[in-house]
Amino acid sequence: MNETLKILQKRRSVRAFSDKALTEEQVSLIKDATLRAPTAGNMALYSVVEVHDQSKKELLAKYCDNQPMIAKAPLVWVFLADMQKWVNYFTEGGSREKGEKEGLASWRDPALGDLHLCMQDAIIAAQNAVVAAESLGIGSCYIGDVIENFEGVRDLLQLKQYTVPACMLIFGHPKSEPTGKQTPRCPQEAIFMRDSYQSPTLEQLESAFSEHEQRRRDSKVLPFNNTGSIADHYYFKKHTSDFMEEMNRSTKVMFDHWCKG
Repeated sequence: MNETLKILQKRRSVRAFSDKALTEEQVSLIKDATLRAPTAGNMALYSVVEVHDQSKKELLAKYCDNQPMIAKAPLVWVFLADMQKWVNYFTEGGSREKGEKEGLASWRDPALGDLHLCMQDAIIAAQNAVVAAESLGIGSCYIGDVIENFEGVRDLLQLKQYTVPACMLIFGHPKSEPTGKQTPRCPQEAIFMRDSYQSPTLEQLESAFSEHEQRRRDSKVLPFNNTGSIADHYYFKKHTSDFMEEMNRSTKVMFDHWCKG
């Protein structure tokens, strides 16, 4: 197995960091790797807010479901889906005015298709950053909760209409060497489908998540008062949770912000 595959296979999320700071060279190397990520039309439809201000880190920790590890992380990056830069370029650079005046093109506001492409660019770039950091011995963790409390995050980072958070990453040197087994993943046959979507049967789902379920049983954190399956864990902890309700509310506000201003 080559070194790249080894990095991908051994990577795990790190949520506790040592006090050791990242060097400027390490951060620069991660940035360079991030910028080499694939991007739609080479437009770089994303931006990254690097949060240094401690008070802002603490607010992000609060907005993101009260996770103190965010405030303690040596490096915090918020990846933005960003069409605003091109709206500015089209307008201030004269393309929009010239196109309308000479009948070459009619202006349209960025819509959900643009948002989708921008989200793809941002998240692909984020994963490049994760792999680059791992190769340098630096741990990272995705913070999906950055899509909660959109109004607070928007105001905190002074986001414009066509900039919305796609994801957030925190980085740092692991506080200790990871112990125990990695969290399980589904087998290939449970994820990869040939030529069309094939809705999995209950038996296939039970098989796909059997290792997840056994890990939960062994750690005694799986609720057994209902079906007794891993589905209970995700149904009650994730699917019907208060934070998912907030994520859905916040995401609707985010999309309205993009589409309606």
